[in-house]
Amino acid sequence: MAHPIMFDDADPLLARLRALALAFPDAAEKISHGHPAFFTTKVFAYYGGSVKIDGAYQQHEQSVLVLIDPGEREAMLAQDRCYVPAYLGASGWIGVDLTDDTGWDEVNELLDASYRRTAGARRIARITYRS
Repeated sequence: MAHPIMFDDADPLLARLRALALAFPDAAEKISHGHPAFFTTKVFAYYGGSVKIDGAYQQHEQSVLVLIDPGEREAMLAQDRCYVPAYLGASGWIGVDLTDDTGWDEVNELLDASYRRTAGARRIARITYRS
């Protein structure tokens, strides 16, 4: 059974995230479990996530899921806008809610950190400074 699509392709926050994520070397997009996923060989970011609370899922439709360094993870999770996503949280991923007031430079840094944890050395060597 295929997962239903769980995002609006016309979402302006997704458009901003997509532009940043697809600027990384060899990055591509696919739909995984109903959400946009950005990847090279491995996924480095998802758009949209959820948290399981008392057996029910609370959706975070406008958020980015990234895999960052464990030391940075704890500091991020201390912020109200961050959460441990269902399924991926156990593997070190975090979710960051996005809003119209989101600091996109920070999102770019989070994507960069996640990309560096999942992409190979040759791809990482091809990253150029992006702002």
